[in-house]
Order: sequence, then structure tokens, then C-alpha cells
Amino acid sequence: MLTLKVMKILALHSNFIEYEPIEKEISDAEDAQKSKVRVDDLVVAFIAVEQEDDDIIASKAVEDIRSWLEKVKCNRLMLYPYAHLSSNLADAKSALRIINAIDSMLRKGNDVVVYRAPFGWTKAFTLSIKGHPLAEHSIHISNSSSKSTTTVAVVSQALQKEERLVSKWYILEPNGNRIPLQEYNFNGNERLKALADYEVKKRREVDEEPPHVRLMKRLAIADYEPASDAGNLRFYPKGRLIKSLIEQYVTRKVIEYGAVEVETPIMYDTKHPSLASYFNRFPARQYMIESEGKEFFLRFAACFGQFLMAKDFTISYKHLPLRIYELTRYSFRKEKSGELVGLRRLRAFTMPDCHALCKDIEQAKQEMIRRLELSKEVINELGIGLDNVEMAIRVTSDFYNENKEFIVELVKRFGKPALIEEWSERFFYFVLKWEFNFIDNLVKASALSTDQIDVENGSRYGIVFVDEQGNRRNPIILHNSPSGAVERVIYALLEKNARLQREGKVPMLPLWLSATQVRLIPVNDSYMQYCIDLMQRIEGNQIRVDIDDREESVSKRIRDAELEWIPYIIVVGEKEILAKDTVTVRVRGVGMKNMSIDELIREIRDKVKDKPFMPLNMPKYISMRPNIMV
Repeated sequence: MLTLKVMKILALHSNFIEYEPIEKEISDAEDAQKSKVRVDDLVVAFIAVEQEDDDIIASKAVEDIRSWLEKVKCNRLMLYPYAHLSSNLADAKSALRIINAIDSMLRKGNDVVVYRAPFGWTKAFTLSIKGHPLAEHSIHISNSSSKSTTTVAVVSQALQKEERLVSKWYILEPNGNRIPLQEYNFNGNERLKALADYEVKKRREVDEEPPHVRLMKRLAIADYEPASDAGNLRFYPKGRLIKSLIEQYVTRKVIEYGAVEVETPIMYDTKHPSLASYFNRFPARQYMIESEGKEFFLRFAACFGQFLMAKDFTISYKHLPLRIYELTRYSFRKEKSGELVGLRRLRAFTMPDCHALCKDIEQAKQEMIRRLELSKEVINELGIGLDNVEMAIRVTSDFYNENKEFIVELVKRFGKPALIEEWSERFFYFVLKWEFNFIDNLVKASALSTDQIDVENGSRYGIVFVDEQGNRRNPIILHNSPSGAVERVIYALLEKNARLQREGKVPMLPLWLSATQVRLIPVNDSYMQYCIDLMQRIEGNQIRVDIDDREESVSKRIRDAELEWIPYIIVVGEKEILAKDTVTVRVRGVGMKNMSIDELIREIRDKVKDKPFMPLNMPKYISMRPNIMV
């Protein structure tokens, strides 16, 4: 919720609230019975009265509450004193007087049925929020104005169900053995055990800072932005270059796989019938905004735009599977603040999002196998490696029982045992979802690659194709990101390297993702022209080169280059001049090597293979760069 100056009210359109007074917190607490109270189909108004609040503010609060009740077409209201909305609370007597005033004014006219939770008590409560996009609303009132906004944390029905659903857990081995989780022997497979523990407990909050945060700052990749909403980061030149290279690589791989690339809007009308119903089938919290009297939400994936676009296509069964791709810069999710940390979980992120329209389940299964292989290749080529991820599959009981061989094939192709979460009923729009999960140094799991079999949205969005008999049918839709969010890829790379450091190994990014691939260090100014000529020769072969021309000792400049994880470092002095075409190169993770310039170029080109290239996006001379390392 936003930080506000005066009275704060959080209004929740609810299926029910059930509370029980436990004990008095203050001597001025109202009288109450220690018994459970339940009220159905109502708006619950959590209220915090602050020091500046008076009768004028109370009157304005009543106006806003009445307006909201009318908007959601509900005439039942519970006033629920809730001190946790503010750190600037009024004294108890003043707060109770204001709440009583609001209560009295709302009861006038008999058009609102008002309930009261007792003031001054510790209370246990259970709340079920309705699933429509306007179910949550924040109101903040001052002496000068009354302003209300849709809360920035609208919660879908799917997310509410996900938080309370009961699952059956198994480990499925590549040979087809399915073993109940509690019976599985995890010896030698600690990361899979960590994934299972994380998923079963569903505790997403982070208690300490993961090591990748320190690395993203020290390497000048990214940092928090104090002037923005939490979970929106700033990316420095190195980070922007790394992101761009990953975006280009994944996009190219998806297009080579056969997708058509599109671009769609980032905000959508909450009143659109397809979007309103889909919103409540997707487990995510959303940013809501208002424009010209309409309510919009910021997209949390490319689904909406791609589906609305596909609805307008003329599609034959001959076109299927039809693959549609967009790199969403950005997607938005209003994650809980306790879950936000570094690059692992953000509120604004870049997601490669590829959907495939399929004519039936059999074609969808064949296509999912192909996309699994694509995702395996992408994870390996990004430098994360399949040995560093674990597979989870979430599936309904019906789909599992009817498609056992297919699900075993997924695990067999992954090559390691996978965690299975089985649901007795379908809560979401998909019947099966698989994920590649990275386990970080705090033993938290984060999904990277994923794919889903969606059996609802073809119909929901009115997407049709004409089958072999000339009938109009809705396609099955697959939802795939071959890499996961681009920011999370960087997180996984940094966490992987933090682990290598802890094990006494040399950390390094993949060569093609290193901002500077070759660093030249002249012993003194007399060797600068040689370095410049050498830089031009090397960079002419699509290799990023810079020169550390600072007035620092050679040893300090070497040390700084190593702290930046520069893959190739060349100190240029008299020996290099005399040797002409041969240089001594510090190769990260290998040691010193004598190489000709052509050998150096050939080795780098062989290692980066066909990966995307972008020129250095910083001054080539280190002395010209601002110091942005934290």
C-alpha cells in the first residue's frame, strides 16, 4: 500500500470475513465477546486513524466509502480498526471517537448495513476477497482533499486459490517410477530436495540478502532505484549490454524455432470481458492505474495482446502449430515486498514470451517436447547449465492419469528426477506446467524456463481455426518462456558464480556476455599507440576491447581488471613491442598464455560461436568512464 500522510482505509470487497477477539490490547478497548463472528458478502474497511484526523476527515471518509459501495454494488460494510496501516496513529480515545463518528454517519439513511469489529483488541481473522479487478481499493483522506485510488495490489482468484490449495507431491524418475515425496531418498540430490522443501512450504520471503546483490553492485551491473517503486531496478551500461545480448539471443532462438514476432500494449482495460475473466485465472498480483475514467491493469505477460491479436487472424489447421512471440519489456507484477530482493524477483521485468496455438492435445504434447528441447539448449548456452537447474511439473490428476507416458517423456528428456505437484482439480487455465528452477545460495528456488498447456483461453478469447472437416474450433495454447525473465537469468549467473567463489573457484560470466572481453594495459604512455592499434585490430573481429589508460600502477590496473572478471588481460610493454605479433595473455580461469594476436582472436571467436555481438557501450578508455561501481 502507498505511504500516506493522513487517514488510511483499505476497502476489500469480500466473500466473507470471520474474526475472533483474542485479548484486549489497551485499557480503552471496547467491550466484546470472545467468540467468532462471520459476515458474508460485504466490503471490509480496514481503518487507521492518524494524529491529524478530525470530523471533517471522517465526513470525507464516509463520502468515499459510500461512493465505493455504490461502485461495487454492495450495501454491507464492516468497519475494522486496523492500526497496522500507519505508524502515525492518533491516541486511542481520539481514534475511537472518529471511528464512532464514521459509523454513525454511515448508518444514517438506512441504506448501508454497518458491522463493527471491536476497537482495541487483538483479533484473529480469515478473509476471502472477491476476484474481480476492483475488489481491492485504498482510500486516503486529508483536510485539503479526498482522494481514492484502486490499490496497487489487486489479487486474482487464482492466486488466492494457489495460496490455499492442497497438493500431492511426488518425485518422478526418468525411468517412470513415481515415488511419494516423503518416501524418496534424496542422497546425492540435495538441490532437488531444496526445491521440494521450498515448494511444499511455499515460503517466498527472503530473510537475508543473497550474494548476487553484492555482485550486481560491485560489477556495476544493476542497483536499486530509491526514486522508484520497489522491485524496479536501474541497469548500468554493463547491465544494459548484458540484458540486450540475452534478449537478442533468446529472440533469435525463438524465431529460428519458427515463431512470428509481434509487439503488444502494456496496459489493458479491466472491463474487457476476456481480460477480466483471464485475470482471475492467472496467479499474480497486479498494478492498477486509472486513465480518462477507465480502470487499466499493467500486463503481467504477453498473453493478452497475443490472444487478442490471434482472435483477429484467419487460421486453418494447416497453419498449426502457430507460434507467436514477444519480448515484453516490461511485464509488471505487484509482488509482496518481502519477496523482492535484487534480480531474483522484480515488479518490472523483461520476459521472452512465446505461445503456440495447437489443434488438439496430441499436437500440443508434440510441440511441448520441441519447446522443452529449445529451453534446454537456451539454458545451457546462457551459461547456467542444466546441471544447475531442477525440474518441477504441476499437473491435474486427470491429465496425469491420461498422459503418463508423455509426462515421463518430459522427465526422461530432462535427464534427472523431477518434482511433481498433483492437483485433484484444475484451479488455473492450464492442466500441466513444467519449470526449470534454479536453487540459489539461500536455498530459494526461482523458475527460469517454463511451458504450460492452456485449455481455456482459446475459447475465452474467441480464437478459432478451421479444422479438416471445415468446423470452427478453439485451439489448445502453449505458454513458453525458453529462458524465463532476462533479469532472472542474470541473477542465476551471479548466484552460480557466488557459489563457485565460495568453493574457491574463479567466477566468470560467459565470454559472450562479458562487457569487456579483452583489456589492454599499457605499462606507460609510450605504449599507448601500440595499444590503440592492437585494439582496433581486435575489435575489427567483433570483440569488445578497452584500454586502461589511468595513471595507476600496473599491478593495481591488473587487480581491477580481475575484480571486473575481464576474461583476457594483456599488459603491453617493451617485450610485446619487440615480439611484434605475440603477446602474453592472462586468461581468466586458465592462467598465462603466450599467443599470437590471430590465435587470440580465433580463440575468442571459437568460444562465442554464433552468439549475438554488440559493440562496447562505454568509453573505450577507462580514464573517461565515471566510477559507478558500488
